[in-house]
Amino acid sequence: MNIINCKNIVRDLEMQMADMNHSKVFVLTDEGSEKHCTAFLDKVSFDFQSIVLKDGDEHKSLDALASVWEFMTKNGADRESLLINLGGGMITDLGGFAASTFKRGVYFINIPTTLLAMVDAAVGGKTGINFCGFKNEIGAIIHADAVMIDTTFLKTLDEDNVLSGYAEMLKHGLISKTDHFTDLLKFDWRNINYEVLNQLVMDSNMVKQGIVEEDPYEKGIRKALNLGHTIAHAFETHAMKTGQALLHGRAVAIGIIPELFLSFQKLQFPSDVMRQVIHEVKDLYQPFFFSCDDYDTLFDYVKHDKKNSGDRINFTLLSGLGQVQINQHCSKEEIFAALDFYRDEMGI
Repeated sequence: MNIINCKNIVRDLEMQMADMNHSKVFVLTDEGSEKHCTAFLDKVSFDFQSIVLKDGDEHKSLDALASVWEFMTKNGADRESLLINLGGGMITDLGGFAASTFKRGVYFINIPTTLLAMVDAAVGGKTGINFCGFKNEIGAIIHADAVMIDTTFLKTLDEDNVLSGYAEMLKHGLISKTDHFTDLLKFDWRNINYEVLNQLVMDSNMVKQGIVEEDPYEKGIRKALNLGHTIAHAFETHAMKTGQALLHGRAVAIGIIPELFLSFQKLQFPSDVMRQVIHEVKDLYQPFFFSCDDYDTLFDYVKHDKKNSGDRINFTLLSGLGQVQINQHCSKEEIFAALDFYRDEMGI
């Protein structure tokens, strides 16, 4: 992965583009990113055409994808064209998939403008769209030609969206070295030092980059990055189908709690570390509400998870900090116990 820690976004972007033999340039963004994050494009030396999508993960859809393909086709894009994806995870997911499939693949650069995208969606090569009510159901693994990290974009975010990104960083801390985990817990998210945050973002990306380079197509250790996500995706699907608001990062943060409980129960994950994480999550995130009556529905969503094999429901769990155990089978009874634990801890 070519991850660039930007000091000057205009200069650094143009340096990356100079190494490409590209033809036309297209900039894909959404309405919010267009409003808050595109001022630097007034200073670039290249011509480009803009494609603006509506805000929101509900627009990471087949219709929106087709609209990008249609715009590029009607405006003369060829196989040497460059698509710059400027925005959050919805844009980098959809834009990366659009670029990888248009004329069987064109250049693309990701410029993530949210913390979640900087440490998750924009890096690692996963692209795709939601389909038939399920998140990221259709997609491909294809790496951007470059990912440009500029944390000054984060000053445009509200607290909820910043914390949405932190959840993925917390996950990286749990699957990496103790020092990185400790540094994350010490960071003051209510009084952000952006210089320190910049280094934490790069450290987080180094964790992900090392895993992705070892296992680019998620056949083995890359499944470490799924910690917290099996139950988080069930929460997200349930929220989508019931009309509740639930940011991806918040879903991951609260999804980590039941999955650490499973780690504690099955693999003796240290209870003191589990308690540290629960305290952090409770301090920073609002709980996601569901009742015992929703357990069977959530279990059905868990069964649909892409990591499963046959009738086996597979989790990524931990036996200790940085000690990842993939393909851990959990029964319906164990999952229900983990949901009980989550509701007890979060007071719902």
